[in-house]
Amino acid sequence: MSLVWTMVAKRLGLGLLTLVIISLIIFSATEMLPGDLAKAILGQSATEETVAAFRRELGLDLPAHTRYLNWLLGALQGDFGTSFASRRPISELIGMRLGNTLALALYAAAIAVPLSLALGILAALFRNTVFDRSTNAFALTSISFPEFFVAYILIFVLAQSGVFPSMARIDATTSFGDYLYRAFLPALTLTLVVTAHMMRMTRAAIINLLASPYIEMARLKGMKPMRVILIHALPNALAPIITVVALNLAYLITGVVLVEVVFVYPGLGQLMVDSVSKRDIPVVQAVSLIFATAYVLLNLLADVLSTLSNPRLIHRK
Repeated sequence: MSLVWTMVAKRLGLGLLTLVIISLIIFSATEMLPGDLAKAILGQSATEETVAAFRRELGLDLPAHTRYLNWLLGALQGDFGTSFASRRPISELIGMRLGNTLALALYAAAIAVPLSLALGILAALFRNTVFDRSTNAFALTSISFPEFFVAYILIFVLAQSGVFPSMARIDATTSFGDYLYRAFLPALTLTLVVTAHMMRMTRAAIINLLASPYIEMARLKGMKPMRVILIHALPNALAPIITVVALNLAYLITGVVLVEVVFVYPGLGQLMVDSVSKRDIPVVQAVSLIFATAYVLLNLLADVLSTLSNPRLIHRK
């Protein structure tokens, strides 16, 4: 297990370095936006004295490297500053929105992961049959469409008929049952987008193992095909499956921007788009850093779990 802890320490170090570089890119990208932020907020009729005073209030008169260090140190302490648009603490704006985004990601994952594993196992079991070809065709079709197109198709089919609402109106008073009903279309959209990756990886990983000698031995003993796959093939195919599942879970958290905008879902993606339209730079920076952190952490989790699932990576000798 010492190799695992060494790997975790190395991945954490690389992850922290990656986040520092990403934070620098985020800050630099927002700094290079054209126009004067103070004038954009105050309007063109603001006087030079008012603009200068507002720049001092926002700290925009400080050098760029000083503002970056102040922002990074504050982010490490959970303080992202104050919103330019609403003048409220950014942590307060992000609080409930982050919970909504995580809830939507878990909702989609609860549907997508079991469905993908089941379809991948069945496609490997009935390889080159009509079921295998149809599931692969459906997966390739769903993965080829962008998220907003899939969302609009679902709205046209399921929302126009009145089966599900086209707008996910979620607030603090929404019950669990109402949440499952109102957020079903956004969750289904994300499910259709990520299922293809996980299903095809599960199918490919199992098929690669079906020609192994121990699988042939299990078949010669008279074991049923499903039992051979579930007991002998699937445990040894967990490493690539876990990796692709973790990467898609990262996508469910970081790639929800378009889906949340289409369904007006009150999550971090919707907050980010609203903040971009209002030129609320601190909120955009905070949300971008949260997305990057979630992606890096889930990549680390994928590395650790895939290593633990393969004893040959733990005991190299």
